[in-house]
Formats: sequence, structure tokens, C-alpha cells
Amino acid sequence: MKIPENKWLRAAIPALLLHCSIGTVYCWSVFSQEISNYIGFEKKSVEWAFSFAIFFLGMSAAFLGNVVEKDIHKSSLIATICFTLGMVGTGFFIMYGGEHRGSKLALVGIYVCYGFIMGVGLGTGYLSPVKTLMLWFKDRKGLATGLAVAGFGAAKAIASPIMTKLLNAWKDGTETTGNVGSGVYKMFWILGGVYFVMMFVGHVLLKKPEGWHEPAAGEKKPSIMETLKTKPIGNYVGIWLMFYINITCGLALISQEKAIVKCIGLVASAGLISSVSAIFNAGGRLGFSAWADSLKDRNTIYKLIFIISIAFTGLVMCTSGIVKGDGNNLLIFLVLALVFMVNAGYGGGFSNVPTLLSDHYGMGSISAIHGITLSAWGFAGLTGNQLASYIVEHTGKMVPFEHDGVMEMINPQGYQNVLIATGILYVIALLVCFILVRPSGKAAEAKAAKKKAKAEA
Repeated sequence: MKIPENKWLRAAIPALLLHCSIGTVYCWSVFSQEISNYIGFEKKSVEWAFSFAIFFLGMSAAFLGNVVEKDIHKSSLIATICFTLGMVGTGFFIMYGGEHRGSKLALVGIYVCYGFIMGVGLGTGYLSPVKTLMLWFKDRKGLATGLAVAGFGAAKAIASPIMTKLLNAWKDGTETTGNVGSGVYKMFWILGGVYFVMMFVGHVLLKKPEGWHEPAAGEKKPSIMETLKTKPIGNYVGIWLMFYINITCGLALISQEKAIVKCIGLVASAGLISSVSAIFNAGGRLGFSAWADSLKDRNTIYKLIFIISIAFTGLVMCTSGIVKGDGNNLLIFLVLALVFMVNAGYGGGFSNVPTLLSDHYGMGSISAIHGITLSAWGFAGLTGNQLASYIVEHTGKMVPFEHDGVMEMINPQGYQNVLIATGILYVIALLVCFILVRPSGKAAEAKAAKKKAKAEA
């Protein structure tokens, strides 16, 4: 049976299958505490698995970008195997850790499987459909990449309730592990199988349009550096920096989202707020990128993202919304607006990067250049969460908080102080947008035409 050749079946659907699978990496907070309880390690030790996953996502995208450029079928198959093998392996080491509590082998095994192996699958899986989408949707590149990357953001909203049900299906915890059972590792095995099927179907369907041919083996192709040097190198540095800062600030706030919700008295609605923020994340990926298609200069979207983020961060800083929000409806609204808009801007930053790069440097080496740029995501994965954790641990004051008969400590002032750091970084990113990143696309063409007309006159 021959598969029909159209942009939805050969690009959009496979992209969604791949991204909706690998995007579940952002469900980490759903099961991280359960893993730490089950294997007998502190949560902060287990948290490094997520940081490693994001780091190796960026690094594998940077180093394997040329593989994606040359053969999307090889790269999408690598992504399928690595991502699902990483999930199954993570489940195995969680099971081993439950049988040998406190085992460093179990912890290292989780780091390797969830962090490194899954990370490689994440990086190659994220890159594989992007160029194909832009080739099929030439006139609406932003909409196309936004659609796929929205799948990455929406994966959390889709998978979180499913994961929670699987975790709760085997509540056979002991006095040592608490209310945590074998569901914590069986979940990884079940979803590993489901995601293998989804990603493999995406791998089979994914195909570049007829008529597009990469340069022949003997044909010389400009190196990545040669391509980047077609514009002042500061232009690319600016794109990398604003992408890095946007992710760092997004992760700093998103990583503290649950605790911030507690501070403003909405702990009972934490699950709903998490789902809504995931919808804003996905909506920002699709909305901002589709909007950018109609703008003369795609970089305008980043300016808007940073201005919106600065405005809401400033409002919550000036009103001490996180510290004083409990019981104050206006402050609660401002804090939630900040959380939702940062999520939207965080997502929009991702979806606009490949199209912004293609506007500047063309489609010839876009997968490789996009891959190198995703190294910013890798480094942000190591700095965003840790920046917020450091500020919360070393500033402010811990106060008791009781919910459902359980007493715990939270630090409202510490979470408020995180906004000082992210606010400063957002201002730096906005300055980078204006100073380093040159006009692209229609804006660059209009500028060149005006300059030519002036010279002829």
C-alpha cells in the first residue's frame, strides 16, 4: 500500500507523533518524588536526571545536527530507539533501586538512561521533523513548526493524568517507601512501549517533499561556519543568547511553579493550574510562530515575548504578589498571569528559532545550525533550575505550610527573589534583540531595496 504524498501525512502528523512522545520529558515533576521515595535517595539527587536529559538533548542536537541534515530517516529511527530504550532502562533501574534501596548503581543507571540515552533521543527526535515541515509548508513555516513544537509542549497536559493513573494503579508501598508502589517503574515500561509504536509510525511516515534534493556526495556544501559568516557573527551570538536566556528564565519560574501556587493559597488547584500552564506553553508555541509569519521581521516576536515577560515580572515584583498573594484576588491574578505568560513566551521562543534561523541563513544547513543553537537549551537545562534553587535556598525565610494535615516548609520571599534575577535577564535579552540581531526576511529585503534605491538616486 502506497502512502499518499501530502504535507499532513508526510510532515505534520509524523512531527506530532514524535514531539508528543518526547515532550513527556516535561512530566518529570509528576513522578520525581515517587522515584526518590522508592529508591531511597533525596529528591535533589534524583533531580539531576532531568537536568542531564535537557543537557544531552541540547548537546546531541548540536553534534548530530549533520546526521539529521543528511538522513531524517536515520535520525528519526535513532530518536525512536534511544528515547524508548531510555524509558525502559529507567524503569529497570527504578525497580532495582526499590529492591536495593540507597544503591548508587540504581541512581547512576537512572542518570544514564533518563539523562544520557533518553537525552540523545530527545535531541534527534526534536530536530528530525523541523526542516521537513518547513519544506512542506514554505509559505507558513512558522505555523508548521509551531504545530509540531506545540505537540512537545502539549505532551505534558496529555500525559500527566495518564501517568498519575498508572502511578496510582499499583499502590503497594512499604513502611520504608511510603505510599509508592511498583507503578513507579511499571509506568515507564508501559509508556515506553506506547511511545515506541507512536514514534516508529512517525519515523515511517516522515518524508521530505518530492523535488527537494540535498547536495550530491561530491558536491561542495558550505560549512556551518561559512554559512554563519554570511552575516556578522554577532548576529548568531545574539540569537543564541536570547534563546538561552528565555529558556533559563522559563525553567527558573516553571521549576518553582508548584511552590509558588502554594504561596498564593491555591494548592488545591495546583493540578488544574499545571494543566492550564501547559496549554499556554503549547499555545505560545503555535500562536507566536503563526503570528510571526505575518510580520516583516520574525525577531519582532522575541521583542514582544521579552516585553510581556518584563511587564508581568515587574508587576509581581512591585506588588510582592508571591509573598502577599494569599487571599488577595488581584495579586493572585497577577501571579497566575505571570506564570501563564512566561509559559507562553517560553514555548514561543522554541517554535520561532528554526524559522528565524532559516530567514537569516537559508534552508541549506538549517538542521545543523538549529542543532547547534539547541545547545543553548542544554546549558539552560543545567542553569535554569539550579539558579532558582540557589536563590530559594540562600535568600528569604522558610515558613510552615499545612495542607491536608501535612506540614511542610515553603519560602515565599525566596520565590519572590527569583523574579529579580529573571527580570534582569529578560532586560538583557531584550537589549540583545535590539542591538545584536539584524533584521531578517521581509524587513531585510525592504532595507536592502531602500538602500539600493538611495544609491541609484
